[in-house]
Amino acid sequence: MKMILIAYNQALDDEVLAVLKGCGLENYTKWTQVLGKGTSSGPHLGTSVWPKANNVVAVSADDSVVDPVLEGIRKLRRDLGHQGVKAFVLPLEAVTD
Repeated sequence: MKMILIAYNQALDDEVLAVLKGCGLENYTKWTQVLGKGTSSGPHLGTSVWPKANNVVAVSADDSVVDPVLEGIRKLRRDLGHQGVKAFVLPLEAVTD
């Protein structure tokens, strides 16, 4: 099992959730109005100077689903340029029942 974290411009919510759904992942945890700064998308700080904000989605997935999710996120990055979306894969050692 893996934990996939996806941080993205909140404007891309529909696109990111469509990638997950297209990979058969319908259960997730989402944080909204997350602030931060990336190298390609610039600051998203929720201020008058830097008004954008991010969302972060966390989803647990079988190892077999990780590559399709990453490819979907890579496609979004290619298609949307500097909108800001990035995925991180972490080991997931245990999940409560």
